Amino acid sequence: MTVLVVTGTGTEIGKTVTTAAVAAVAVRAGRSVAVLKPAQTGVAPGDPGDVDDVVRLAGDRVTPVELGRYPEPLAPGTAAARAGLPPVRPAQIAEAAQKLAASHDLVLVEGAGGLLVHFDAEGSTLADAARLLDAPVLVVARAGLGTLNSVQLTAEALRSRGLRHSGVVIGSWPREPDLAERCNVADLPRVAGVGLAGAIPAGAGTLTPQEFRAGAARWLGPALGGVWDAETFTAAEGPPAFG
Repeated sequence: MTVLVVTGTGTEIGKTVTTAAVAAVAVRAGRSVAVLKPAQTGVAPGDPGDVDDVVRLAGDRVTPVELGRYPEPLAPGTAAARAGLPPVRPAQIAEAAQKLAASHDLVLVEGAGGLLVHFDAEGSTLADAARLLDAPVLVVARAGLGTLNSVQLTAEALRSRGLRHSGVVIGSWPREPDLAERCNVADLPRVAGVGLAGAIPAGAGTLTPQEFRAGAARWLGPALGGVWDAETFTAAEGPPAFG
């Protein structure tokens, strides 16, 4: 796996922290890693963005690249148009990722919002970039009520475009999960059509960098370089027996 596209089922669900965890595990294994953020929105010039958060958590051995930045917290295409700035297009994303892949063992492409968020007025999406790259797509999802529908819709969008679904990571797993969250652990693989690839504990992004890097492998499954086990997690955190 040279390029991995990281998307989500919405905003503020843990994509950046998940990206940082994947990067941290890869760096610890001795791999060279680059993180590409095609479009950063809602951040003023000079302020730290998502790639800066990844470097803070995963370490400065990660190469950060940002292609476009727009000040308003909107979909990239809308934010670009309102700012009077050129949008980032799938071909640019693919070209940048391929250049990084020539000098890095792993390139993580972190999208904005969900898979089908528009990058330009023509309706180009992260899925178009993934198709140009022929790259697998990792889906980060919420733990709680409503996540099953979003995960299933994302999985269907991936399948309809012939894209590879590399798994679902729960972006923020609570310390005390409620019934819906516990049931979703068992249901997510069924609706996604792929297995769980990890679960990031709530608040992981607030850990010290040292604590984050030490813990990352325990939050991600073997496909992402970690030691987290979906079967063990489901048995421990899944729904209680009826009655």
